[in-house]
Amino acid sequence: MKDEADRELGNRIREMRRDKGITLSEAAKAADVSESFLSQVERGIANPSVASLRRIADALNEPVASLFVGKESEGMLIRAGERRRMAHPRGAYEDFLLTPPTARKLQIIQTVIGPGRGSGDEPYAHNADEECVIVLNGRLDVTVGGTSHRLESGDSLLIDPRQEHSFHNFTEEPTVVLWAMSPSVY
Repeated sequence: MKDEADRELGNRIREMRRDKGITLSEAAKAADVSESFLSQVERGIANPSVASLRRIADALNEPVASLFVGKESEGMLIRAGERRRMAHPRGAYEDFLLTPPTARKLQIIQTVIGPGRGSGDEPYAHNADEECVIVLNGRLDVTVGGTSHRLESGDSLLIDPRQEHSFHNFTEEPTVVLWAMSPSVY
């Protein structure tokens, strides 16, 4: 399953890059990653951080949501089995878009974070005005601007998404969280 998700994400990135007529070298330079690393991502053998994936999407002039797989909802309702999904490499975690693309001021993402996994070594930031993480099940360590917070089931944390932040599940069980952002950034 992990290898399939890695290949699925890599194929999607390669397809977008080629459709736009962007060379591997050009995309790597624009994303501030090495050509070798981007090639490995496209082949499903590298483990990019959230920050790297965001830069790759930006280099392709695509929203991060374009990396998600699944039928895009046309209305206001998203059925549980029809959520758009993005599986991150090496099974680190899976994101599920819970809000339809028509939502412009709010975005909610459910994330299942594997045991011992997280957003990667490199913190990331994005241009939402506000972001709140709610732990539904498990435990999550969230670091924002160098300050770490340990969240337990039922805890929530409001963060400034423009500050560099990262998250990690240091437990031996999956952790399930909701991310609510305003406005929509994916």
